[in-house]
Amino acid sequence: MSGAKIEMKSAEVVRKHKEYLLPAVANYYQDPIVLESGDGLRVTDIEGRSFLDFFGGILTISIGHCDPRVTEPLKAQIDRLGHVSSVYPTLPTVELAERIANITPGRLKKSIFTASGTSADETAVVLAQIYTGAQEIIALRHGYSGRGVMAQALTGHASWRAVQSPIGGIKHALSPYCYRCPLGLKYPDCGIKCASDIEELIQTTTSGEIAGFIAEPIQGVGGFITPPPEYFEIAVEIVRRYGGVFICDEVQTGFGRTGGKMFGIEHWGVEPEIMTMAKGVANGMPLGVTIANEEIADAFQKLTISTFGGNPMSCAAANATLQVIEDEDLAGNAELMGSRLRDGLQELKIRFPHRVGDVRGKGLMQAIEFVVDEAEGDRTPDPKATLRFFEETKKRGLLIGKGGLHGNVIRISPPLTVGPAEIDEALKAFADSLEAMADG
Repeated sequence: MSGAKIEMKSAEVVRKHKEYLLPAVANYYQDPIVLESGDGLRVTDIEGRSFLDFFGGILTISIGHCDPRVTEPLKAQIDRLGHVSSVYPTLPTVELAERIANITPGRLKKSIFTASGTSADETAVVLAQIYTGAQEIIALRHGYSGRGVMAQALTGHASWRAVQSPIGGIKHALSPYCYRCPLGLKYPDCGIKCASDIEELIQTTTSGEIAGFIAEPIQGVGGFITPPPEYFEIAVEIVRRYGGVFICDEVQTGFGRTGGKMFGIEHWGVEPEIMTMAKGVANGMPLGVTIANEEIADAFQKLTISTFGGNPMSCAAANATLQVIEDEDLAGNAELMGSRLRDGLQELKIRFPHRVGDVRGKGLMQAIEFVVDEAEGDRTPDPKATLRFFEETKKRGLLIGKGGLHGNVIRISPPLTVGPAEIDEALKAFADSLEAMADG
């Protein structure tokens, strides 16, 4: 039925999803929302119901849905040249590579483009191994690196690791998770032991010569775990002392998301040797980026190719997206609106002291952690409260995300173009939903 528009209700779409897609491809909500269109900060389902999107396609929609400043250059590129693979240089590709080199911190310069964050992270690890000549990698518990076999091995969540990893040499350090300190300590009296413990990890579980350390500035799937200010300086110094390089995973934190800075790691004052990006770079078009300093990049002498990585369409979308982020200082807006959002969430924590255990994050990357009873000192994770909150906010026309090792963390990440009215609308929906939960 080529060219024919097939009218279908949500229930039928959901039925077909269950029938023809892997069950591992899970959907949010008891009755999944079948989205049909989007405009700015709002999306509309197939029945015409509108929702305020405060998850942004998992931190991917940087400047809003279907923004013409991205869609028009994308359409023009599709009409001109859609795909040629990485064996041919194209203008959008080199323009994007130069732009990223100019906005990333330190001496990062040379990029390779892939089609996903998974590929970006796996490429970064290979670069570190080639450059150092070592093989072992330090990753973090609660971290997430993607769906590939190596990426799953790097990931510190059992629920996201579908198979026992055949890849050795990956050691998981303690997460800088202050709310649930793995050492039972309290910041700042802890002395940032979670960071200094990396040295003993290297001394006792590796050969003593490592290739690198991969970490997210804020752990995304982990539940927006935000480390203390001193963490990265201590951790990275140890890693470099044992021959490793720092791979900064900015897949979720990049491009102004954390507020005031273009990249999350800039809040911690550490310059990585390798950085990875994806998600928000092209406002929804598939694109992964691995960038390294020249010495590391030039060490990769074997042949490589990425069929879809850096294709002209994705690069055109990325160039347009980054231009808007820079022109409108959306990193600055993320800082302002993130502060407004954070203040509102802190007020909710005061109003609802039992269920809301922790509020954390930076910029427009904020989280609420639900527990059994914070007021009574019971920090047992409460994923049922998260699911109930999801349903209540859905009733009020608000879409959010979730995460955390136990699925008890709400992830809040609207497009960077969000304004005060939308922040206040979301906060009201949060408050009304918590009231409904308190009433039973």
